[in-house]
Amino acid sequence: MTRRLALILAALALPCLACLGAPACAQTRTAQQQLAVDIYKELVEINTVTATGDTARAAEAMAVRLRAAGLSASDVQVFTSAPRKGNLVARLRGTGARKPILLLAHLDVVEARREDWSVDPFKLIEKDGYFYGRGTADDKFMAAAFVANLIRYLQEGYRPDRDIILALDTDEEILDRDALGIQWLLKNRRDLIDAEFALNEGGSVGLKNGKPIRNSVQTSEKVSLSYQLEVKNRGGHSSLPSKDNAIYRLAEGLARLSKFTFPFKLNETTRAYFERTAELEGEQVAADIRSVISGRPDPASLSLVRLSANPVYNAQLRTTCVATMLEGGHAYNALPQVARATVNCRIMPGEPVDEVKATLVRVLADDQIAVTQMGEPILSAPSALHGEIMGCSREALGRVLAGRADRPHHERRRDRRQLFAQCRDTDLWPFRPGRRCRRCANTRQGRTRAGEVVLRRPGISVSAGQDVVRR
Repeated sequence: MTRRLALILAALALPCLACLGAPACAQTRTAQQQLAVDIYKELVEINTVTATGDTARAAEAMAVRLRAAGLSASDVQVFTSAPRKGNLVARLRGTGARKPILLLAHLDVVEARREDWSVDPFKLIEKDGYFYGRGTADDKFMAAAFVANLIRYLQEGYRPDRDIILALDTDEEILDRDALGIQWLLKNRRDLIDAEFALNEGGSVGLKNGKPIRNSVQTSEKVSLSYQLEVKNRGGHSSLPSKDNAIYRLAEGLARLSKFTFPFKLNETTRAYFERTAELEGEQVAADIRSVISGRPDPASLSLVRLSANPVYNAQLRTTCVATMLEGGHAYNALPQVARATVNCRIMPGEPVDEVKATLVRVLADDQIAVTQMGEPILSAPSALHGEIMGCSREALGRVLAGRADRPHHERRRDRRQLFAQCRDTDLWPFRPGRRCRRCANTRQGRTRAGEVVLRRPGISVSAGQDVVRR
């Protein structure tokens, strides 16, 4: 790793803020550290809730700081894609010896209801060694780090051998469903963000006893997809209850789901992650990790059970589905006619979406609970530059995507195998050629798998094209 790239990666760690949680530490901050905290504070205290906040205001605030630091107006631009929706693109010019690098962070945050917080979510508070506030981690710490480092580069007169492009976008938290964030930039100002590769959120710096011990790099990402569970009933008056109650049926199904865990699956990335993590963990956890990655332990093995009890490790081991929203009934004295729940699934790369839905139906074990997919998985479509780098024709990639739902999946597997043969670097893809399909042999006409092909959005993409569309 070159020194220049190491400096850029250091921004992900937010080194200026790593030790600033304790009040005593605030008294010993350098001017550069204080600048980073000031930027951080300003971002957190601008309400950028996706539905009701103002990302345009946050984007303009960062633009003001970058212009004041010395970037020209032409190199710092804010694009208002809709009212209160803003995207910032800034460029620190280098020598041009190499192609630019793109730094990505998002400005919007999830809703924060004041009654759910012990402090004001839109005021940065340092307390007991921690920062409190909506977006302190996801993802304003990263936006603040990028802005602070660009300003520091300007102050020190640092001129890299490539341009450093910073893009702070909107609407990531809703998967950019209205195409006002990164998709807007790709469609309207692709020239401003075109780069050799991009650094996005996903990887993190791990600390142990206050010292950095790892810098993780994301190679792929789970697919986020939600399902609505719905039970309908004839209803009636609460004075004449019956055993067949929509809320009860839904609750019983959700209880069964809460006890279910998807089978664990390792891929190249997660295996390497656990191998390295075992070197940093305590004796018992390290032993459990090595036991799980050594082969195929029994699902009930103590090592796997203990490892799965850690939410972070559990999420790395398998697909997860969890209830996140619940509604039912319409009056306190009426039997419910409808009960609904939203279940959000995070699907392991390469795992067919329709198999996840089939698993949900099986686990709920009630044909009165209708399971409906909410929207489509966010797919990262390949760019032309991606195809050139990978050695794959864009036509071949398009054939795999276009034919995903209208042909038996064994035919699509055949196309994918042919595609892999054309690609020089297949490790960049989350799926691998499968074994011969046995399912179609069990039926005369075979089956299709709508949405089976799921291209990943990488943590570090091979281009700054459409591959950088976030989860």
